[in-house]
Amino acid sequence: MIQIEKHVFNSFQVNTYLIRDENGHCLIVDPAFYSPEETRIFDSYISEKGLTVTGQINTHGHVDHVLGVLHVKSTFGCPFRAHSNEAGLVSNAPLMGDMFGLNVEPIPGIDEPIEDNEVIALGAHSIQAILVPGHSPGSLAFYSKEGGFVITGDALFQQSIGRTDLPGGDYDTLIQSIRKRLLILPPETVVYPGHGDSSTIGEEIAGNPFLSMAL
Repeated sequence: MIQIEKHVFNSFQVNTYLIRDENGHCLIVDPAFYSPEETRIFDSYISEKGLTVTGQINTHGHVDHVLGVLHVKSTFGCPFRAHSNEAGLVSNAPLMGDMFGLNVEPIPGIDEPIEDNEVIALGAHSIQAILVPGHSPGSLAFYSKEGGFVITGDALFQQSIGRTDLPGGDYDTLIQSIRKRLLILPPETVVYPGHGDSSTIGEEIAGNPFLSMAL
């Protein structure tokens, strides 16, 4: 059985997700804890629940979503994984951090790129990576058919879509990504976005104003 948990971190209120299996193995999606207190809370949670971190995977490389990457790498021995098209954003993380008053240590790079449609193992279970560019050049969603959910990062939100006015963003590309790669999933699929509350694919098809405007 596969489960998902949401933990909210940093001033941008980023959703960091834990995907867990029945044996306590877990993948961290978008480690976003920033302050020493947030980091301590996260580490304590992992320890108290007896979880074994087997990997970290990122939906994209904007600074608010990568603040905990180096800690996970050094503490749990997990390479930093994201799509290779996010390399530029990752390298600019310290500069972007400065713009928002955050002290961000340089991230050397993406250790192991994630490819479109790659199957990522979690024990006996699997997660599919889906390339959904538009918010950023290499944005990924992570889909579990078994679990009935998709983690969409900042591509698709409850009744909204991701920003496209940041470097590497493109509105038309994002709309096409959502329509061709996400809305084809079963309508009951739960959508877990990078910020805010969950939704379902069916609810977004029926009522997301940004998608109806793009018809």
